[in-house]
Amino acid sequence: MKVPFLDVRSAYLELKSELDRAVARALDSGWYIFGEEVARFEKSFADYTGARFAIGVGNGLDALRIALMAMGVSEGDEVIVPSNTYIATWLAVTQCGARPVPVEPDADTLNIDPQRIEQAMTSKTKVILPVHLYGQPAQMGPILDLARRKGVRVLEDGAQAHGARYRGMSIGGHGDAVTWSFYPGKNLGAFGDAGGVTTNDAELAERIRTIANYGSKVKYVNEVCGVNSRLDPIHAAALAVKLQFLDDWNARRVEIADYYRQHLQDTNVRVPAQHPDCASSWHLFPVFLQRRDALQASLKEAGIEALIHYPIPPHLQQAYQFLGFKKGAFPIAEALAETELSLPIGPHMTLEQAAYVCETIADFQ
Repeated sequence: MKVPFLDVRSAYLELKSELDRAVARALDSGWYIFGEEVARFEKSFADYTGARFAIGVGNGLDALRIALMAMGVSEGDEVIVPSNTYIATWLAVTQCGARPVPVEPDADTLNIDPQRIEQAMTSKTKVILPVHLYGQPAQMGPILDLARRKGVRVLEDGAQAHGARYRGMSIGGHGDAVTWSFYPGKNLGAFGDAGGVTTNDAELAERIRTIANYGSKVKYVNEVCGVNSRLDPIHAAALAVKLQFLDDWNARRVEIADYYRQHLQDTNVRVPAQHPDCASSWHLFPVFLQRRDALQASLKEAGIEALIHYPIPPHLQQAYQFLGFKKGAFPIAEALAETELSLPIGPHMTLEQAAYVCETIADFQ
């Protein structure tokens, strides 16, 4: 049996007629920057996440960088980031001239540990940047309490958390702002790079929108040194269609994740813990074991595609050697990087395929 890691083509085929009509409508409009399609999706996504505002941008990294710029992050500032995350979270900080300050995750939930954040903060801390990694929300309650007490902003990286919920409320409006990636492999994915920011802060939303459009509200009048990062109408049209099916697709992911959690209990892999306050979107289903590479090879031989996220933590990447971190500086993140393997999961995966994955893992010696 063949089990792909994620079947993105089936997502298109399921909604082919609706998506084709939406894309054709965008093309026929003759409006290829901004316009009605973008405005329609921004309104729909804001409503979906429970935020007052949504601003479409070019990709998830731009969303992070522009949001930090709008919060005034610049040279000399520090931003609290997880030690266990995709490097984009860190890149956005350094692209603003600021310094990322890593904080270790909780080893069970895999997200930044709120208990460790305060000791990493200094007078230079401008923003706390939690990541809802793998689709499970970070512990926003204690993080927000700390941020309010310290007078700093909270920017959430929701790139993997479309449709996830924390304490019953959709990710999208807990902190000062949430950034999103609509990369094709995300739970809500475009047909290329795309991203966005949601917020309840009208002034912050206006700054984000201005920075993303060359620093301009009125053509040829540039208020700040901005960038060019805008959501394309064709992507917006497709995303608006897919958004209507996101909850159903996430429910299918939950079904696969629940099956994994039940049937992998007695195997040699460790499955992620679920915090009672969190409803994960299950963008990824990571498992952990010392013989990760051997298991990946065994699964591949059986026709099962499993991927590693992320084999080198940001503090050990060559790009961040200038920060001076050595191996052993963040042992939890390093242990996760050395043992993590993501199993196939997606809305078009069947329980039969999940059973085959579990059986293959159970047979692994």
